[in-house]
Amino acid sequence: MAYREVWVVEVREVLRQWGLGYGLRRITRATGMDRKTVRRYVVAAEATGLSREQAATATDEQVGRVIEAVRVGSPGERGEIWHLCEEHRTAIQGWLDQGLQLTKVHELLQRLTGRAVVYRTLHRFATQEMGHGRRRVTVRVAESPPGEVLEVDFGLLGRMVDAESGRSHRMYALVFTAAYSRHQYVFLSHRQTLEAMVEGFERAWTFFGGVFRVVVLENARTVITHADPCSPTLTPRFLAYSQDRGFVVDATRVRSPQDKPHVERMVQYVQRSFWQGESFRSLEEAQERAERWCREVAGRRVHGTTRKRPLEAFEAEEQSHLLPVPREPHGAPLVLRVRVQRDHHVSVDRALYSVPTASIGEEVTVRADRDLVRVYHRGRPIQVHPRQPAGGRSTDAGDYPEEVAAYATRDSQALQEKARQAGPHVGIYADRLLDGPLPWTRMRHIYRLLGLVERYGASRVDQACARALALDVLDVTRIDRMLARALEGRTPPEPLGAAKPVVVLRFARPASDFATSRTWRTPDDT
Repeated sequence: MAYREVWVVEVREVLRQWGLGYGLRRITRATGMDRKTVRRYVVAAEATGLSREQAATATDEQVGRVIEAVRVGSPGERGEIWHLCEEHRTAIQGWLDQGLQLTKVHELLQRLTGRAVVYRTLHRFATQEMGHGRRRVTVRVAESPPGEVLEVDFGLLGRMVDAESGRSHRMYALVFTAAYSRHQYVFLSHRQTLEAMVEGFERAWTFFGGVFRVVVLENARTVITHADPCSPTLTPRFLAYSQDRGFVVDATRVRSPQDKPHVERMVQYVQRSFWQGESFRSLEEAQERAERWCREVAGRRVHGTTRKRPLEAFEAEEQSHLLPVPREPHGAPLVLRVRVQRDHHVSVDRALYSVPTASIGEEVTVRADRDLVRVYHRGRPIQVHPRQPAGGRSTDAGDYPEEVAAYATRDSQALQEKARQAGPHVGIYADRLLDGPLPWTRMRHIYRLLGLVERYGASRVDQACARALALDVLDVTRIDRMLARALEGRTPPEPLGAAKPVVVLRFARPASDFATSRTWRTPDDT
């Protein structure tokens, strides 16, 4: 048998008519309540000391006492199964503390007692006596001041076919909701990347006409590297972006949607009100219509909680409290750790940047913004380069060892200067070697010429270059041969006091054996 709940206003009407002198039958017809129910409230009024004269003007406290008196007497005597559960309270509590489901507890209790236990009675006992299944008590947090908090959430809307390419793309919505006015902005993207998020923030600041002081974000991997309820770790790139724009990031706890209640259901609202039933030819068209929807539909509806139109409340009460709009576009800074390769360079965003020789093989920290790339080793800055596009390279010759710097940078002028320092003719010879198109293709010849200077001495090489220039010979190999033969033709100095060695030729023949004249002379002829 179902019982209808009696409202407080109905109880007050019963007491009022009873106070006016009406009988139970007439009160029953007037209120539509059961006669037994009317009698129960009248008896309870008399039991609480409420006279008939006072009933017509009973206060809320007096009506409450009457209702409580009726409800207290309603429960009947507990049944046998309830008392059985009471006897095994400790066992039931232990099973629940272990995290067992109530259905499993029901099975274990029947096995323990050897009796059939009504599940509904066990459920009522566990709920009323032990708090099982009771929802956690929560509170409504006070509203934040205007212009202070902006809540952000990423969600999937569906798929869109690009009319030009014919490809199907996923469409994500980055929803920004002002916590005070509930005014919102929607940024559409095909990807959930940090670049897309930063672009969405930049457009949001322009849409709102300012920057909020606190941004509440979920624990997305593009923003949070280490989730922690109190001190989450932001990715270096997004941390640098928040510092540049002047807002503080308040990351929510993992699986805690109540930490951003104002934006949590907005993705579903955007999907139902804006996305469903529409068709878009391109991402640009969808974004334009999304911004128009934010102003004309979402911004002009009467919000269910504030009972205000979000756009009007934002413009009247919140917009003036925002930080100024950024004047220049911001390129999301790239902060990462990379290892220096053997060629003195690190790769950053598909571009190459040089670092000093001492850092080869070491891990360095790189911070690349829109204009500059800064390289740090153990917190100490070691190099700064202008930002290069993908495929570009920035090399500082000072990062190379001195002996290879000119070759690596194809600095032919530096090699010519070293040749002039070795001697005037060496300098002229180097100039002649490099004279012509593409001089860097003959830099190896200059390096070999300077190597001869180190091997034979500057004066000898200068003399050899002078003779070669006189003969118009431009060949470093010839210079090398000239110097080598000059050394071979020189008689090495004899050490003092050393005796000349006597060479005995074993098969030596007399000189007469090699005479060519036909006239032979004998000893008698003399």
